[in-house]
Amino acid sequence: MSFSRIYKAEGIVLKRRNVGETDRIITVFTKEYGKLRLIAKGIRRITSRRGPHLEVFSFVRLMIAKGKTMDSISDANAIERFEAIRKDLSRVSAGYYLCELVNALVPEKQEHSDVFSLLLRALRALEENKRAVVVAAFPGVLLEYLGYVTKAKRQEVTDERIEEIIERRLKTPRFLTQLG
Repeated sequence: MSFSRIYKAEGIVLKRRNVGETDRIITVFTKEYGKLRLIAKGIRRITSRRGPHLEVFSFVRLMIAKGKTMDSISDANAIERFEAIRKDLSRVSAGYYLCELVNALVPEKQEHSDVFSLLLRALRALEENKRAVVVAAFPGVLLEYLGYVTKAKRQEVTDERIEEIIERRLKTPRFLTQLG
């Protein structure tokens, strides 16, 4: 019986954090495995081919190598980069809000294909400049999909309610209100 040390996944980059001089820890929400924290070794080098593909909001195809403590990204290719979001500060703040909500509310390594589809649809709507609709609807639908509220109550979801659930303050709402 052989077990592969390498596996494939498609996911949306939620977050990234620098580690050491050349590495990053990338949080990716995948269709197949849920939320994963992965190390991307050498990604901050100027010559890194993977670097441009692993930006926040990017929808990527990954090759991942299993590791002892943390799995690592061995290859990455962008499927969708959402360039229009990156060029507009109000859309960037909304995108970070969506990613922060998914990162805070979805546990690691639990597949949620419905939430994955929701996030991808929301990013595509942001790309089309439907910011107000996305920001208004996304939190309620997300909490409904995760079982925190019923469909009838999803319109009543507030950032305060989300902060009660995650037991900490959200970072992005204050930027959203400043940008209107």
